[in-house]
Amino acid sequence: MSPRRPPRLRPGSKVALVAPSGPVAEEGLRRGIALLESWGLVVEVGEHVLDRHPTLPYLAGLDVHRAADLQKAWCDPTVDAVLCARGGVGATRIVDLLDWPAMAEAEPKLFTGSSDITALHEAVGARLNLVTLFAPLIASELSFDAGAQKHFRQTLFDPEAVQTLTGPAATALADGVATGVIVGGNLSLLAAGLGAPDPATPPDRSLVLLEEVNEEPYRVDRMLTQLLRSGWFDSATGIVLGSWQGCGTLDAIRDVVADLLVGLGIPVVWEFGFGHCADQLTIPLGAEATVDADQGTLTLREPALS
Repeated sequence: MSPRRPPRLRPGSKVALVAPSGPVAEEGLRRGIALLESWGLVVEVGEHVLDRHPTLPYLAGLDVHRAADLQKAWCDPTVDAVLCARGGVGATRIVDLLDWPAMAEAEPKLFTGSSDITALHEAVGARLNLVTLFAPLIASELSFDAGAQKHFRQTLFDPEAVQTLTGPAATALADGVATGVIVGGNLSLLAAGLGAPDPATPPDRSLVLLEEVNEEPYRVDRMLTQLLRSGWFDSATGIVLGSWQGCGTLDAIRDVVADLLVGLGIPVVWEFGFGHCADQLTIPLGAEATVDADQGTLTLREPALS
């Protein structure tokens, strides 16, 4: 069954901000709220968004509180979208604390975020059968610049306007055209999820998105090899690569991914412009699309949102 597309947003739509992973800076949160309100959205902030874990400084509060904020927002019938304030680390810790049957009973709604939020994208896609948006983090100055804001806003309000996506530096590592369902996200989160009792397995005919931050080339090699050995790419029809900020030189990462992925015999696009980078693109996970490696484009079969 094809994933359901959540409704698009309109002026007056209510969005809830949550922090499932790392701690949120108050200044960035205020800036993000002001921007969303300038778009005509009604913003609700989760009770624990500015919390800090008492002993683990890399977490935005206790696992139960981070999960409770997400659960409450998702099950609130007045909320149209749940937007993640930042990534970091910690989203995987709350996946099993969420009441997925209760969330499945709620009306479909939009879910956005990137980086560490990959773990929740996988869970929402697999358990709720929804298209989600791999998108900028609302309280992050680095990933929510003017270019990212523009594309994110278009996707939220006018998804027909952004059905063909491309990055300014997109080039082919392996030529070809392929169609499939967009899956993936942050490489380390995808690799970490392989050990779970219910790992999210890519569907047949999948277009795989991959990006990473602050991992050395040998670690990127290790994680890609882990996914390859697990069969994660067996059903892939194409691969779209995003940013590799802090992962060594681009040439070094390009050599790694070319060595491991080009031999799969499917189209591979390099530097597509999503992830931890300026002018971050918003890309719908779970949507069907066609990648044209020669043209450096990803074209959605239908708008990301209904």
